[in-house]
Amino acid sequence: MAISVGEALPAGEFLRVGENGPESVSIAALTAGKTVVMFGLPGAYTRTCTAAHLPSFIRTAPALREKGVDEIICFSVNDPFVMSAWADDTSAGAAGIHMLADGSGAFTKAIGMDFTAEPVGFYGRSKRHAMVVKDGTVTILNVDENPGECNLSAGETILDALS
Repeated sequence: MAISVGEALPAGEFLRVGENGPESVSIAALTAGKTVVMFGLPGAYTRTCTAAHLPSFIRTAPALREKGVDEIICFSVNDPFVMSAWADDTSAGAAGIHMLADGSGAFTKAIGMDFTAEPVGFYGRSKRHAMVVKDGTVTILNVDENPGECNLSAGETILDALS
């Protein structure tokens, strides 16, 4: 069952590339006492994720911060090396977006956002979604039902919801 507005995020960990290689970061540490926008997407370097979803948050990052967002987190069921390279290739890192890996898909499954699309080789991937999390609790949740579309989960839509 998918997480809902008003529910706390489950405990868990993401991976990122640190100075000495891959390192874990707890979801609680990322969200405690903060307003965070988290968005999950099917995969780094995929068409809609690269051309629409991630760029929408790069464009809106300054305005989201003006609305009180402390952190912007992009996560995908990919490895931390791919997420780090994608951050560099898209300038997401330079925009201050944390690019984190849910390598096993455990967090994605725990929030009920996993899906499989065998024809394109996606197994246990994340549905395209975005949420606003305040001190660990979901306050806004938008999910695009078609993984090839980025409407409800776009940065602009989240920014409008915070207005």
